[in-house]
Amino acid sequence: MLRSFVESILTWYQSQLQTWGAPLVGFMMALESTVVPIPSEVIIPPAAHLAYTHPGGKLSIIGIIIAGTLGSWIGASIMYWTARIAGRPLMLKYGKVVLISPDNIEGAERWAKHFGPMGVFISRLLPVVRHLIGIPAGLVKMDYKLFSLFTVLGSGIWCAVLCWLGIKMGQDEALMKGEYQQIVKWLALIMVALGSIYYFFVHRQMKSVDKTA
Repeated sequence: MLRSFVESILTWYQSQLQTWGAPLVGFMMALESTVVPIPSEVIIPPAAHLAYTHPGGKLSIIGIIIAGTLGSWIGASIMYWTARIAGRPLMLKYGKVVLISPDNIEGAERWAKHFGPMGVFISRLLPVVRHLIGIPAGLVKMDYKLFSLFTVLGSGIWCAVLCWLGIKMGQDEALMKGEYQQIVKWLALIMVALGSIYYFFVHRQMKSVDKTA
């Protein structure tokens, strides 16, 4: 049921990109930064691809980066204030309702305590923790101005990287024709890169944090 819901949102998103432009990108990135399981990898690249292949339309690369960054900050802020106001016991109790396990929350909380605002910056560039980091930041009552600053910086860089990927995809004629092998190749490269970053900068670090806790 959840999968079909997400797929329907993505189908609607791609059909409305040319009509709504950057504001729609911002809206989707705000959702991505909350608990809605929509990866940014399927939001930004298609928009950048459209901007590259249809210049002069409602989408531009700069507009996509700004909208994506602003949306990410809004979504992350919602998670931050929800966690800060609701408190740790309530988040641990009801987090699983929105597919966030206590282990996810506790692990992200240790990450936030250990790395502070810089951890927010790094998390915006990584899978899994990027949409969770607002929760532990709120729980540990991290300074909101610093949280916002590093969220914007990290999100801006991430949106720029995904835009670059969308442009490269737009230069791939086979991909533009919808050839399955090319689509698989790009997705595989994305997942390998993200998986490697996650393992070296989060998984291993979290283990060292656990040992020192």
